[in-house]
Amino acid sequence: MTEDITPLLTRIAEALERLAPPPPPPWPLAAAKLFRCDPDDLSLRAAPDYPLSLDLLLGVDWQKRIFRDNLDRFAKGLPANAALLWGVRGAGKSSLVKAAFMSVAAEHDCLRLIEIEADHLDRLPRLFARLREHSERVVVFCDDLSFEAGAAEAKALKSALEGGVAGPPPNVLFVATSNRRHLMPREHGSDDALMAAEDAEETVSVSDRFGLWISFPPMDQPTYLAAVAGYAAAFDLRADNLERRALQWSVIRGGRSGRVAYQFIRDLAGELGRPLPL
Repeated sequence: MTEDITPLLTRIAEALERLAPPPPPPWPLAAAKLFRCDPDDLSLRAAPDYPLSLDLLLGVDWQKRIFRDNLDRFAKGLPANAALLWGVRGAGKSSLVKAAFMSVAAEHDCLRLIEIEADHLDRLPRLFARLREHSERVVVFCDDLSFEAGAAEAKALKSALEGGVAGPPPNVLFVATSNRRHLMPREHGSDDALMAAEDAEETVSVSDRFGLWISFPPMDQPTYLAAVAGYAAAFDLRADNLERRALQWSVIRGGRSGRVAYQFIRDLAGELGRPLPL
């Protein structure tokens, strides 16, 4: 009887194999240092090396030191904390992450960075599971993290960072930037006070998963002018009344930051007919 159904079972097995999805292609982690994650199939797209030198990020010296030291420990296989860089816009948070990564990656061939969008945090568990199989040490980076739509994404991130039986892979470090320390939504989705408080508690609990908080306060005038002077010296740009013009530029832009300082330098370089290397 068994011999009679063997061909049938064989055909069923072959049909199931044809219907089964093919295994995902291997990730080309040796092809580059920086990657972007496609949320649809978790494929990775190589990105060019970040060109900005860490030395050119001015006015954020202690932030650079703390973040780079934490990243260097991770690259060496030592204990390191998930990091949240938070503060005012234009302070150089995402630039610091990428510039510091390139600085440390120059010393550690095993280091990689994968960028994932904040809207796709529900893919983190699958992303972490696949990264667990690799020997490289990977920074998973999410820029401009916040939870406008409620707590669903917050729960996914919290679960990926500390939840689950397996926990986060030892070869993965999660890093995020945000304008808000507690990643709070500007408006809660419910008028019910108790529900709003529970949503707030859920969201705040996510920021507690980051062992390292690095703040970026508003830039004062001396620091802003020092940043302008540093950029001008680095790019060999000279102009009369540099400080006065830089302050006028900040008034027009409505604030002072590293981004505003660099935008002023770009305008000055264009005026002088000088190309910038970046």
